[in-house]
Amino acid sequence: MTRLTFDLPDPAATDELGRALARSFPGADDACRVVHLQGEIGAGKSSLVRAFLRACGVRGAIRSPTYTLVETHPAGATTFVHVDLYRLRDRTETEGLGLRECLAPGRVLLIEWPERGAATLPTPDLQIRLVDHGDGRRASIESGTDVGATWLRYLASDDRTISYLSNLT
Repeated sequence: MTRLTFDLPDPAATDELGRALARSFPGADDACRVVHLQGEIGAGKSSLVRAFLRACGVRGAIRSPTYTLVETHPAGATTFVHVDLYRLRDRTETEGLGLRECLAPGRVLLIEWPERGAATLPTPDLQIRLVDHGDGRRASIESGTDVGATWLRYLASDDRTISYLSNLT
């Protein structure tokens, strides 16, 4: 397992991390990619996803799936599926969301509140935790698969991100 940690003192740093995740994204041509996002309400999960999606080429409105539970965003050959499980009362409710149909090459599942459906969700390539830290946030990103470890290696070698984030602290 590989882990990276970033201090995010403001929303601009959170957005930069989202863009950096897009720049380092290894693609989803051969299999579905899965990202779990954890953190309290207001921790920046949806903001991070929005910046990632924009940098991946998603156009138009990018709504938080808080009420719809699932929002789909096509961008070229890749379809991004943003899921928010916060409103689920029972882990078995994830079965009714149709996520199994999303587990196909060319798809990326971005799942907020994965702990609410843990038993029924696929293993994440990346697990991102956002927590309060000082006046900002801290992002801890762990790989859960070999693809996730590759993604984090690409992210760690992104000089633009490393330079930007290290200049903030």
